[in-house]
Amino acid sequence: MTRLSLPAPVIGIVGPTASGKSDLAQAIALRVGGEVVSADSMQVYRGMDIGTGKVAPSGRVVPHHGLDLVNPGEPYSAALFQAYARACFADIAQRGRRPVLAGGTGLYVRAAVDDYDFPQGEQVNNPVRECYTRLAEEEGPQALWELLRERDPRSAAVVHPNNVRRVVRAFELLEEGMSYAEQKENLGKIEAAMPVVLIGLAVDPDVLKDRIDRRVEDMVARGLVEEVKTLLNQGFRAGITAPQAIGYKEVVAALDGTCTLDEAVERIKVATRRYAKRQRTWFRKDERIRWINADDFDADALAEEALALVRGADAAFEAQRAGERRS
Repeated sequence: MTRLSLPAPVIGIVGPTASGKSDLAQAIALRVGGEVVSADSMQVYRGMDIGTGKVAPSGRVVPHHGLDLVNPGEPYSAALFQAYARACFADIAQRGRRPVLAGGTGLYVRAAVDDYDFPQGEQVNNPVRECYTRLAEEEGPQALWELLRERDPRSAAVVHPNNVRRVVRAFELLEEGMSYAEQKENLGKIEAAMPVVLIGLAVDPDVLKDRIDRRVEDMVARGLVEEVKTLLNQGFRAGITAPQAIGYKEVVAALDGTCTLDEAVERIKVATRRYAKRQRTWFRKDERIRWINADDFDADALAEEALALVRGADAAFEAQRAGERRS
């Protein structure tokens, strides 16, 4: 993949949900003349606002990109986000602004800034994907996984049978002569496709648990149930009951009468905590990330701490460019 030439490193703000990424990204963007590019696989969906923690239009003090790209249920992928994010970076930089990438979807972050080549199977409207997805629907996830184990036992060993999306992706890779297991092993070896400084927000698990619980309760108070009803009335049931649609599928269950709203709220809290744990695990593997403590969230103080890291990265970038010009 072609390296993206930029006048300064992309600033990346990462971390688990409820750590304060959106607020910090805006605070930094204000100080550097930047624009925010959201790296969140659920915020790309229109109408899924409250439940995804999307910054409301009235709260956007700098331009935002990566929000409201498709309708719920429409196919979207890390490969599509990669092309979108890089087009945003180039446009923002060309206008003399600074790209600030912010989000908790680890694969989207890496797709945007790293030299990650996606197979054709990662694109939408893929017949191989449709074939194996249909097979899973007709015969069940276990049968699909058993088929993968016959054809690619190494990949089957690193994918859970119930994770249909990844099992299907393994078949997509097989069709192109590639191995999901091998790709997973090589993930840590992929180099950056552009200059980038990654800053992570570290929050104590107990503190984060309390923030998540309060955030979920606030979402319900601000109208999450009404938002779900609107999406259902618009015909987006399949999109908002997808396994990754935390906060939506639980409310749908309450509206369908299979649980109470209180039970749905508790399920959202538990699912969000588990997701935050997976996010921490993903980001901790990236040794480039410089972590700052966000237990006591103060956007202004954290912005100054983050900008000190940015200035250091900028100086190193300029020194490297100067060395390249001399050589």
